[in-house]
Amino acid sequence: MSEKILLRHEDVANLRELDVYVSDGGYATALRVLKEREPEDIIEEVKASGLRGRGGAGFPTGMKWGFLPKDNPLRYLCVNADESEPGTFKDRQILEHNPHLLLESMVLAAYAIKCHKAYIYIRGEFAQGAKILEEAVREAVAGGHLGEDIYGTGFDLDVVVHRGAGAYICGEETGLIESLEGKRAYPRVKPPFPAVYGVFGAPTIVNNVETLCCVRPILERGAQWFKTIGPEKSPGPKLYCVSGHVERPGVYELPMGTNLRELIYDHCGGIPGGKKLKAVIPGGSSVPIFTADEIDVNMDFDSIAAAGSLLGSCGTIVMNEDTCMVRALRIIARFYRHESCGQCTPCREGTGWLERLMIGLEDGGANDRDVDLLMQVADNMMGNTVCVLADAAAMPTKSFVTKFRSEFEEHLQHGGCPQRSAEAMRASAHA
Repeated sequence: MSEKILLRHEDVANLRELDVYVSDGGYATALRVLKEREPEDIIEEVKASGLRGRGGAGFPTGMKWGFLPKDNPLRYLCVNADESEPGTFKDRQILEHNPHLLLESMVLAAYAIKCHKAYIYIRGEFAQGAKILEEAVREAVAGGHLGEDIYGTGFDLDVVVHRGAGAYICGEETGLIESLEGKRAYPRVKPPFPAVYGVFGAPTIVNNVETLCCVRPILERGAQWFKTIGPEKSPGPKLYCVSGHVERPGVYELPMGTNLRELIYDHCGGIPGGKKLKAVIPGGSSVPIFTADEIDVNMDFDSIAAAGSLLGSCGTIVMNEDTCMVRALRIIARFYRHESCGQCTPCREGTGWLERLMIGLEDGGANDRDVDLLMQVADNMMGNTVCVLADAAAMPTKSFVTKFRSEFEEHLQHGGCPQRSAEAMRASAHA
């Protein structure tokens, strides 16, 4: 797929400006759809496209929209722009460079679900993106693309940009809703799901930025066109974030289902310095890791799951042969310990246990049973909390230890990180 759809700003300069966006065909789809099509027809089109959520869960978008109760006229649309998964930076590209694509898609989605109030919950650290979005909203309102009586159709949509305060847990949809309401971001027990009981107790659809941005091209070109891109069960374009030990890190727009080996070596230029590949996290820090022998897998929801991991947010983190897997897992454990909201005991205590065990293994002081204890703690965390943050810490722990156990055992036998000791000796020799 050579044509840029979600990353069209790479081909069209200054696309974040309204006049440039409009001259490139922007808002023409919204104008046509609002004047010519019924809301129910749009939901069916999105269902037919096979679009699945790009935020991590991969749930069918049209089906989610269809869950809204018919008897409640008050409903909200909430855009999850929190993007807090380590290794993930795809939504930021859209927010900062093509905000009107998101706004036009929001108009289409809101019209489809008969919603008149929408929120964009953006990560607190995305200060520049928030400013760009707020300006885009002002431009769109002034241009008649948002606000009251859009295009003279009688359809109203008020869009509010809401900045978070920098908490990973706000990427979870009910934690996001709690924060949006001004409360501490404790995820809610589900059911009820947000489509039934969401923002301020009203039915709410929460969609990821990338997910919503697929709506405009679907309604512009049709569901059947969308299904020609990628595999049958996970169609459409996909934004792949690649970081770590590759020649050309960045965000790549490719068909869903692009092979992981192809992504690393053909698109990203392979591993710098002639080094060998050691491991790859395919979907952000919360998913099980692949070894170098496991990367012949297509990057779509079903293929990655069949291979033993998750596509997640598609934050692909590449590690070369020099990477200390114990240190890498320690960094991940530190992150999840810091980001646990503390609501659930298995997560609040378990993430702390994981980090302390990793510190002992890397710095010294661990005992012979600590590697097994890591697995035991992770097992006790899985599936025992309100949200999946505990699982997000436990899954990489289990996969790192299972696939690189010899490295963990080596740290035990050495009384700390042998790689760090070797580096210290070399530094001392050159002092």
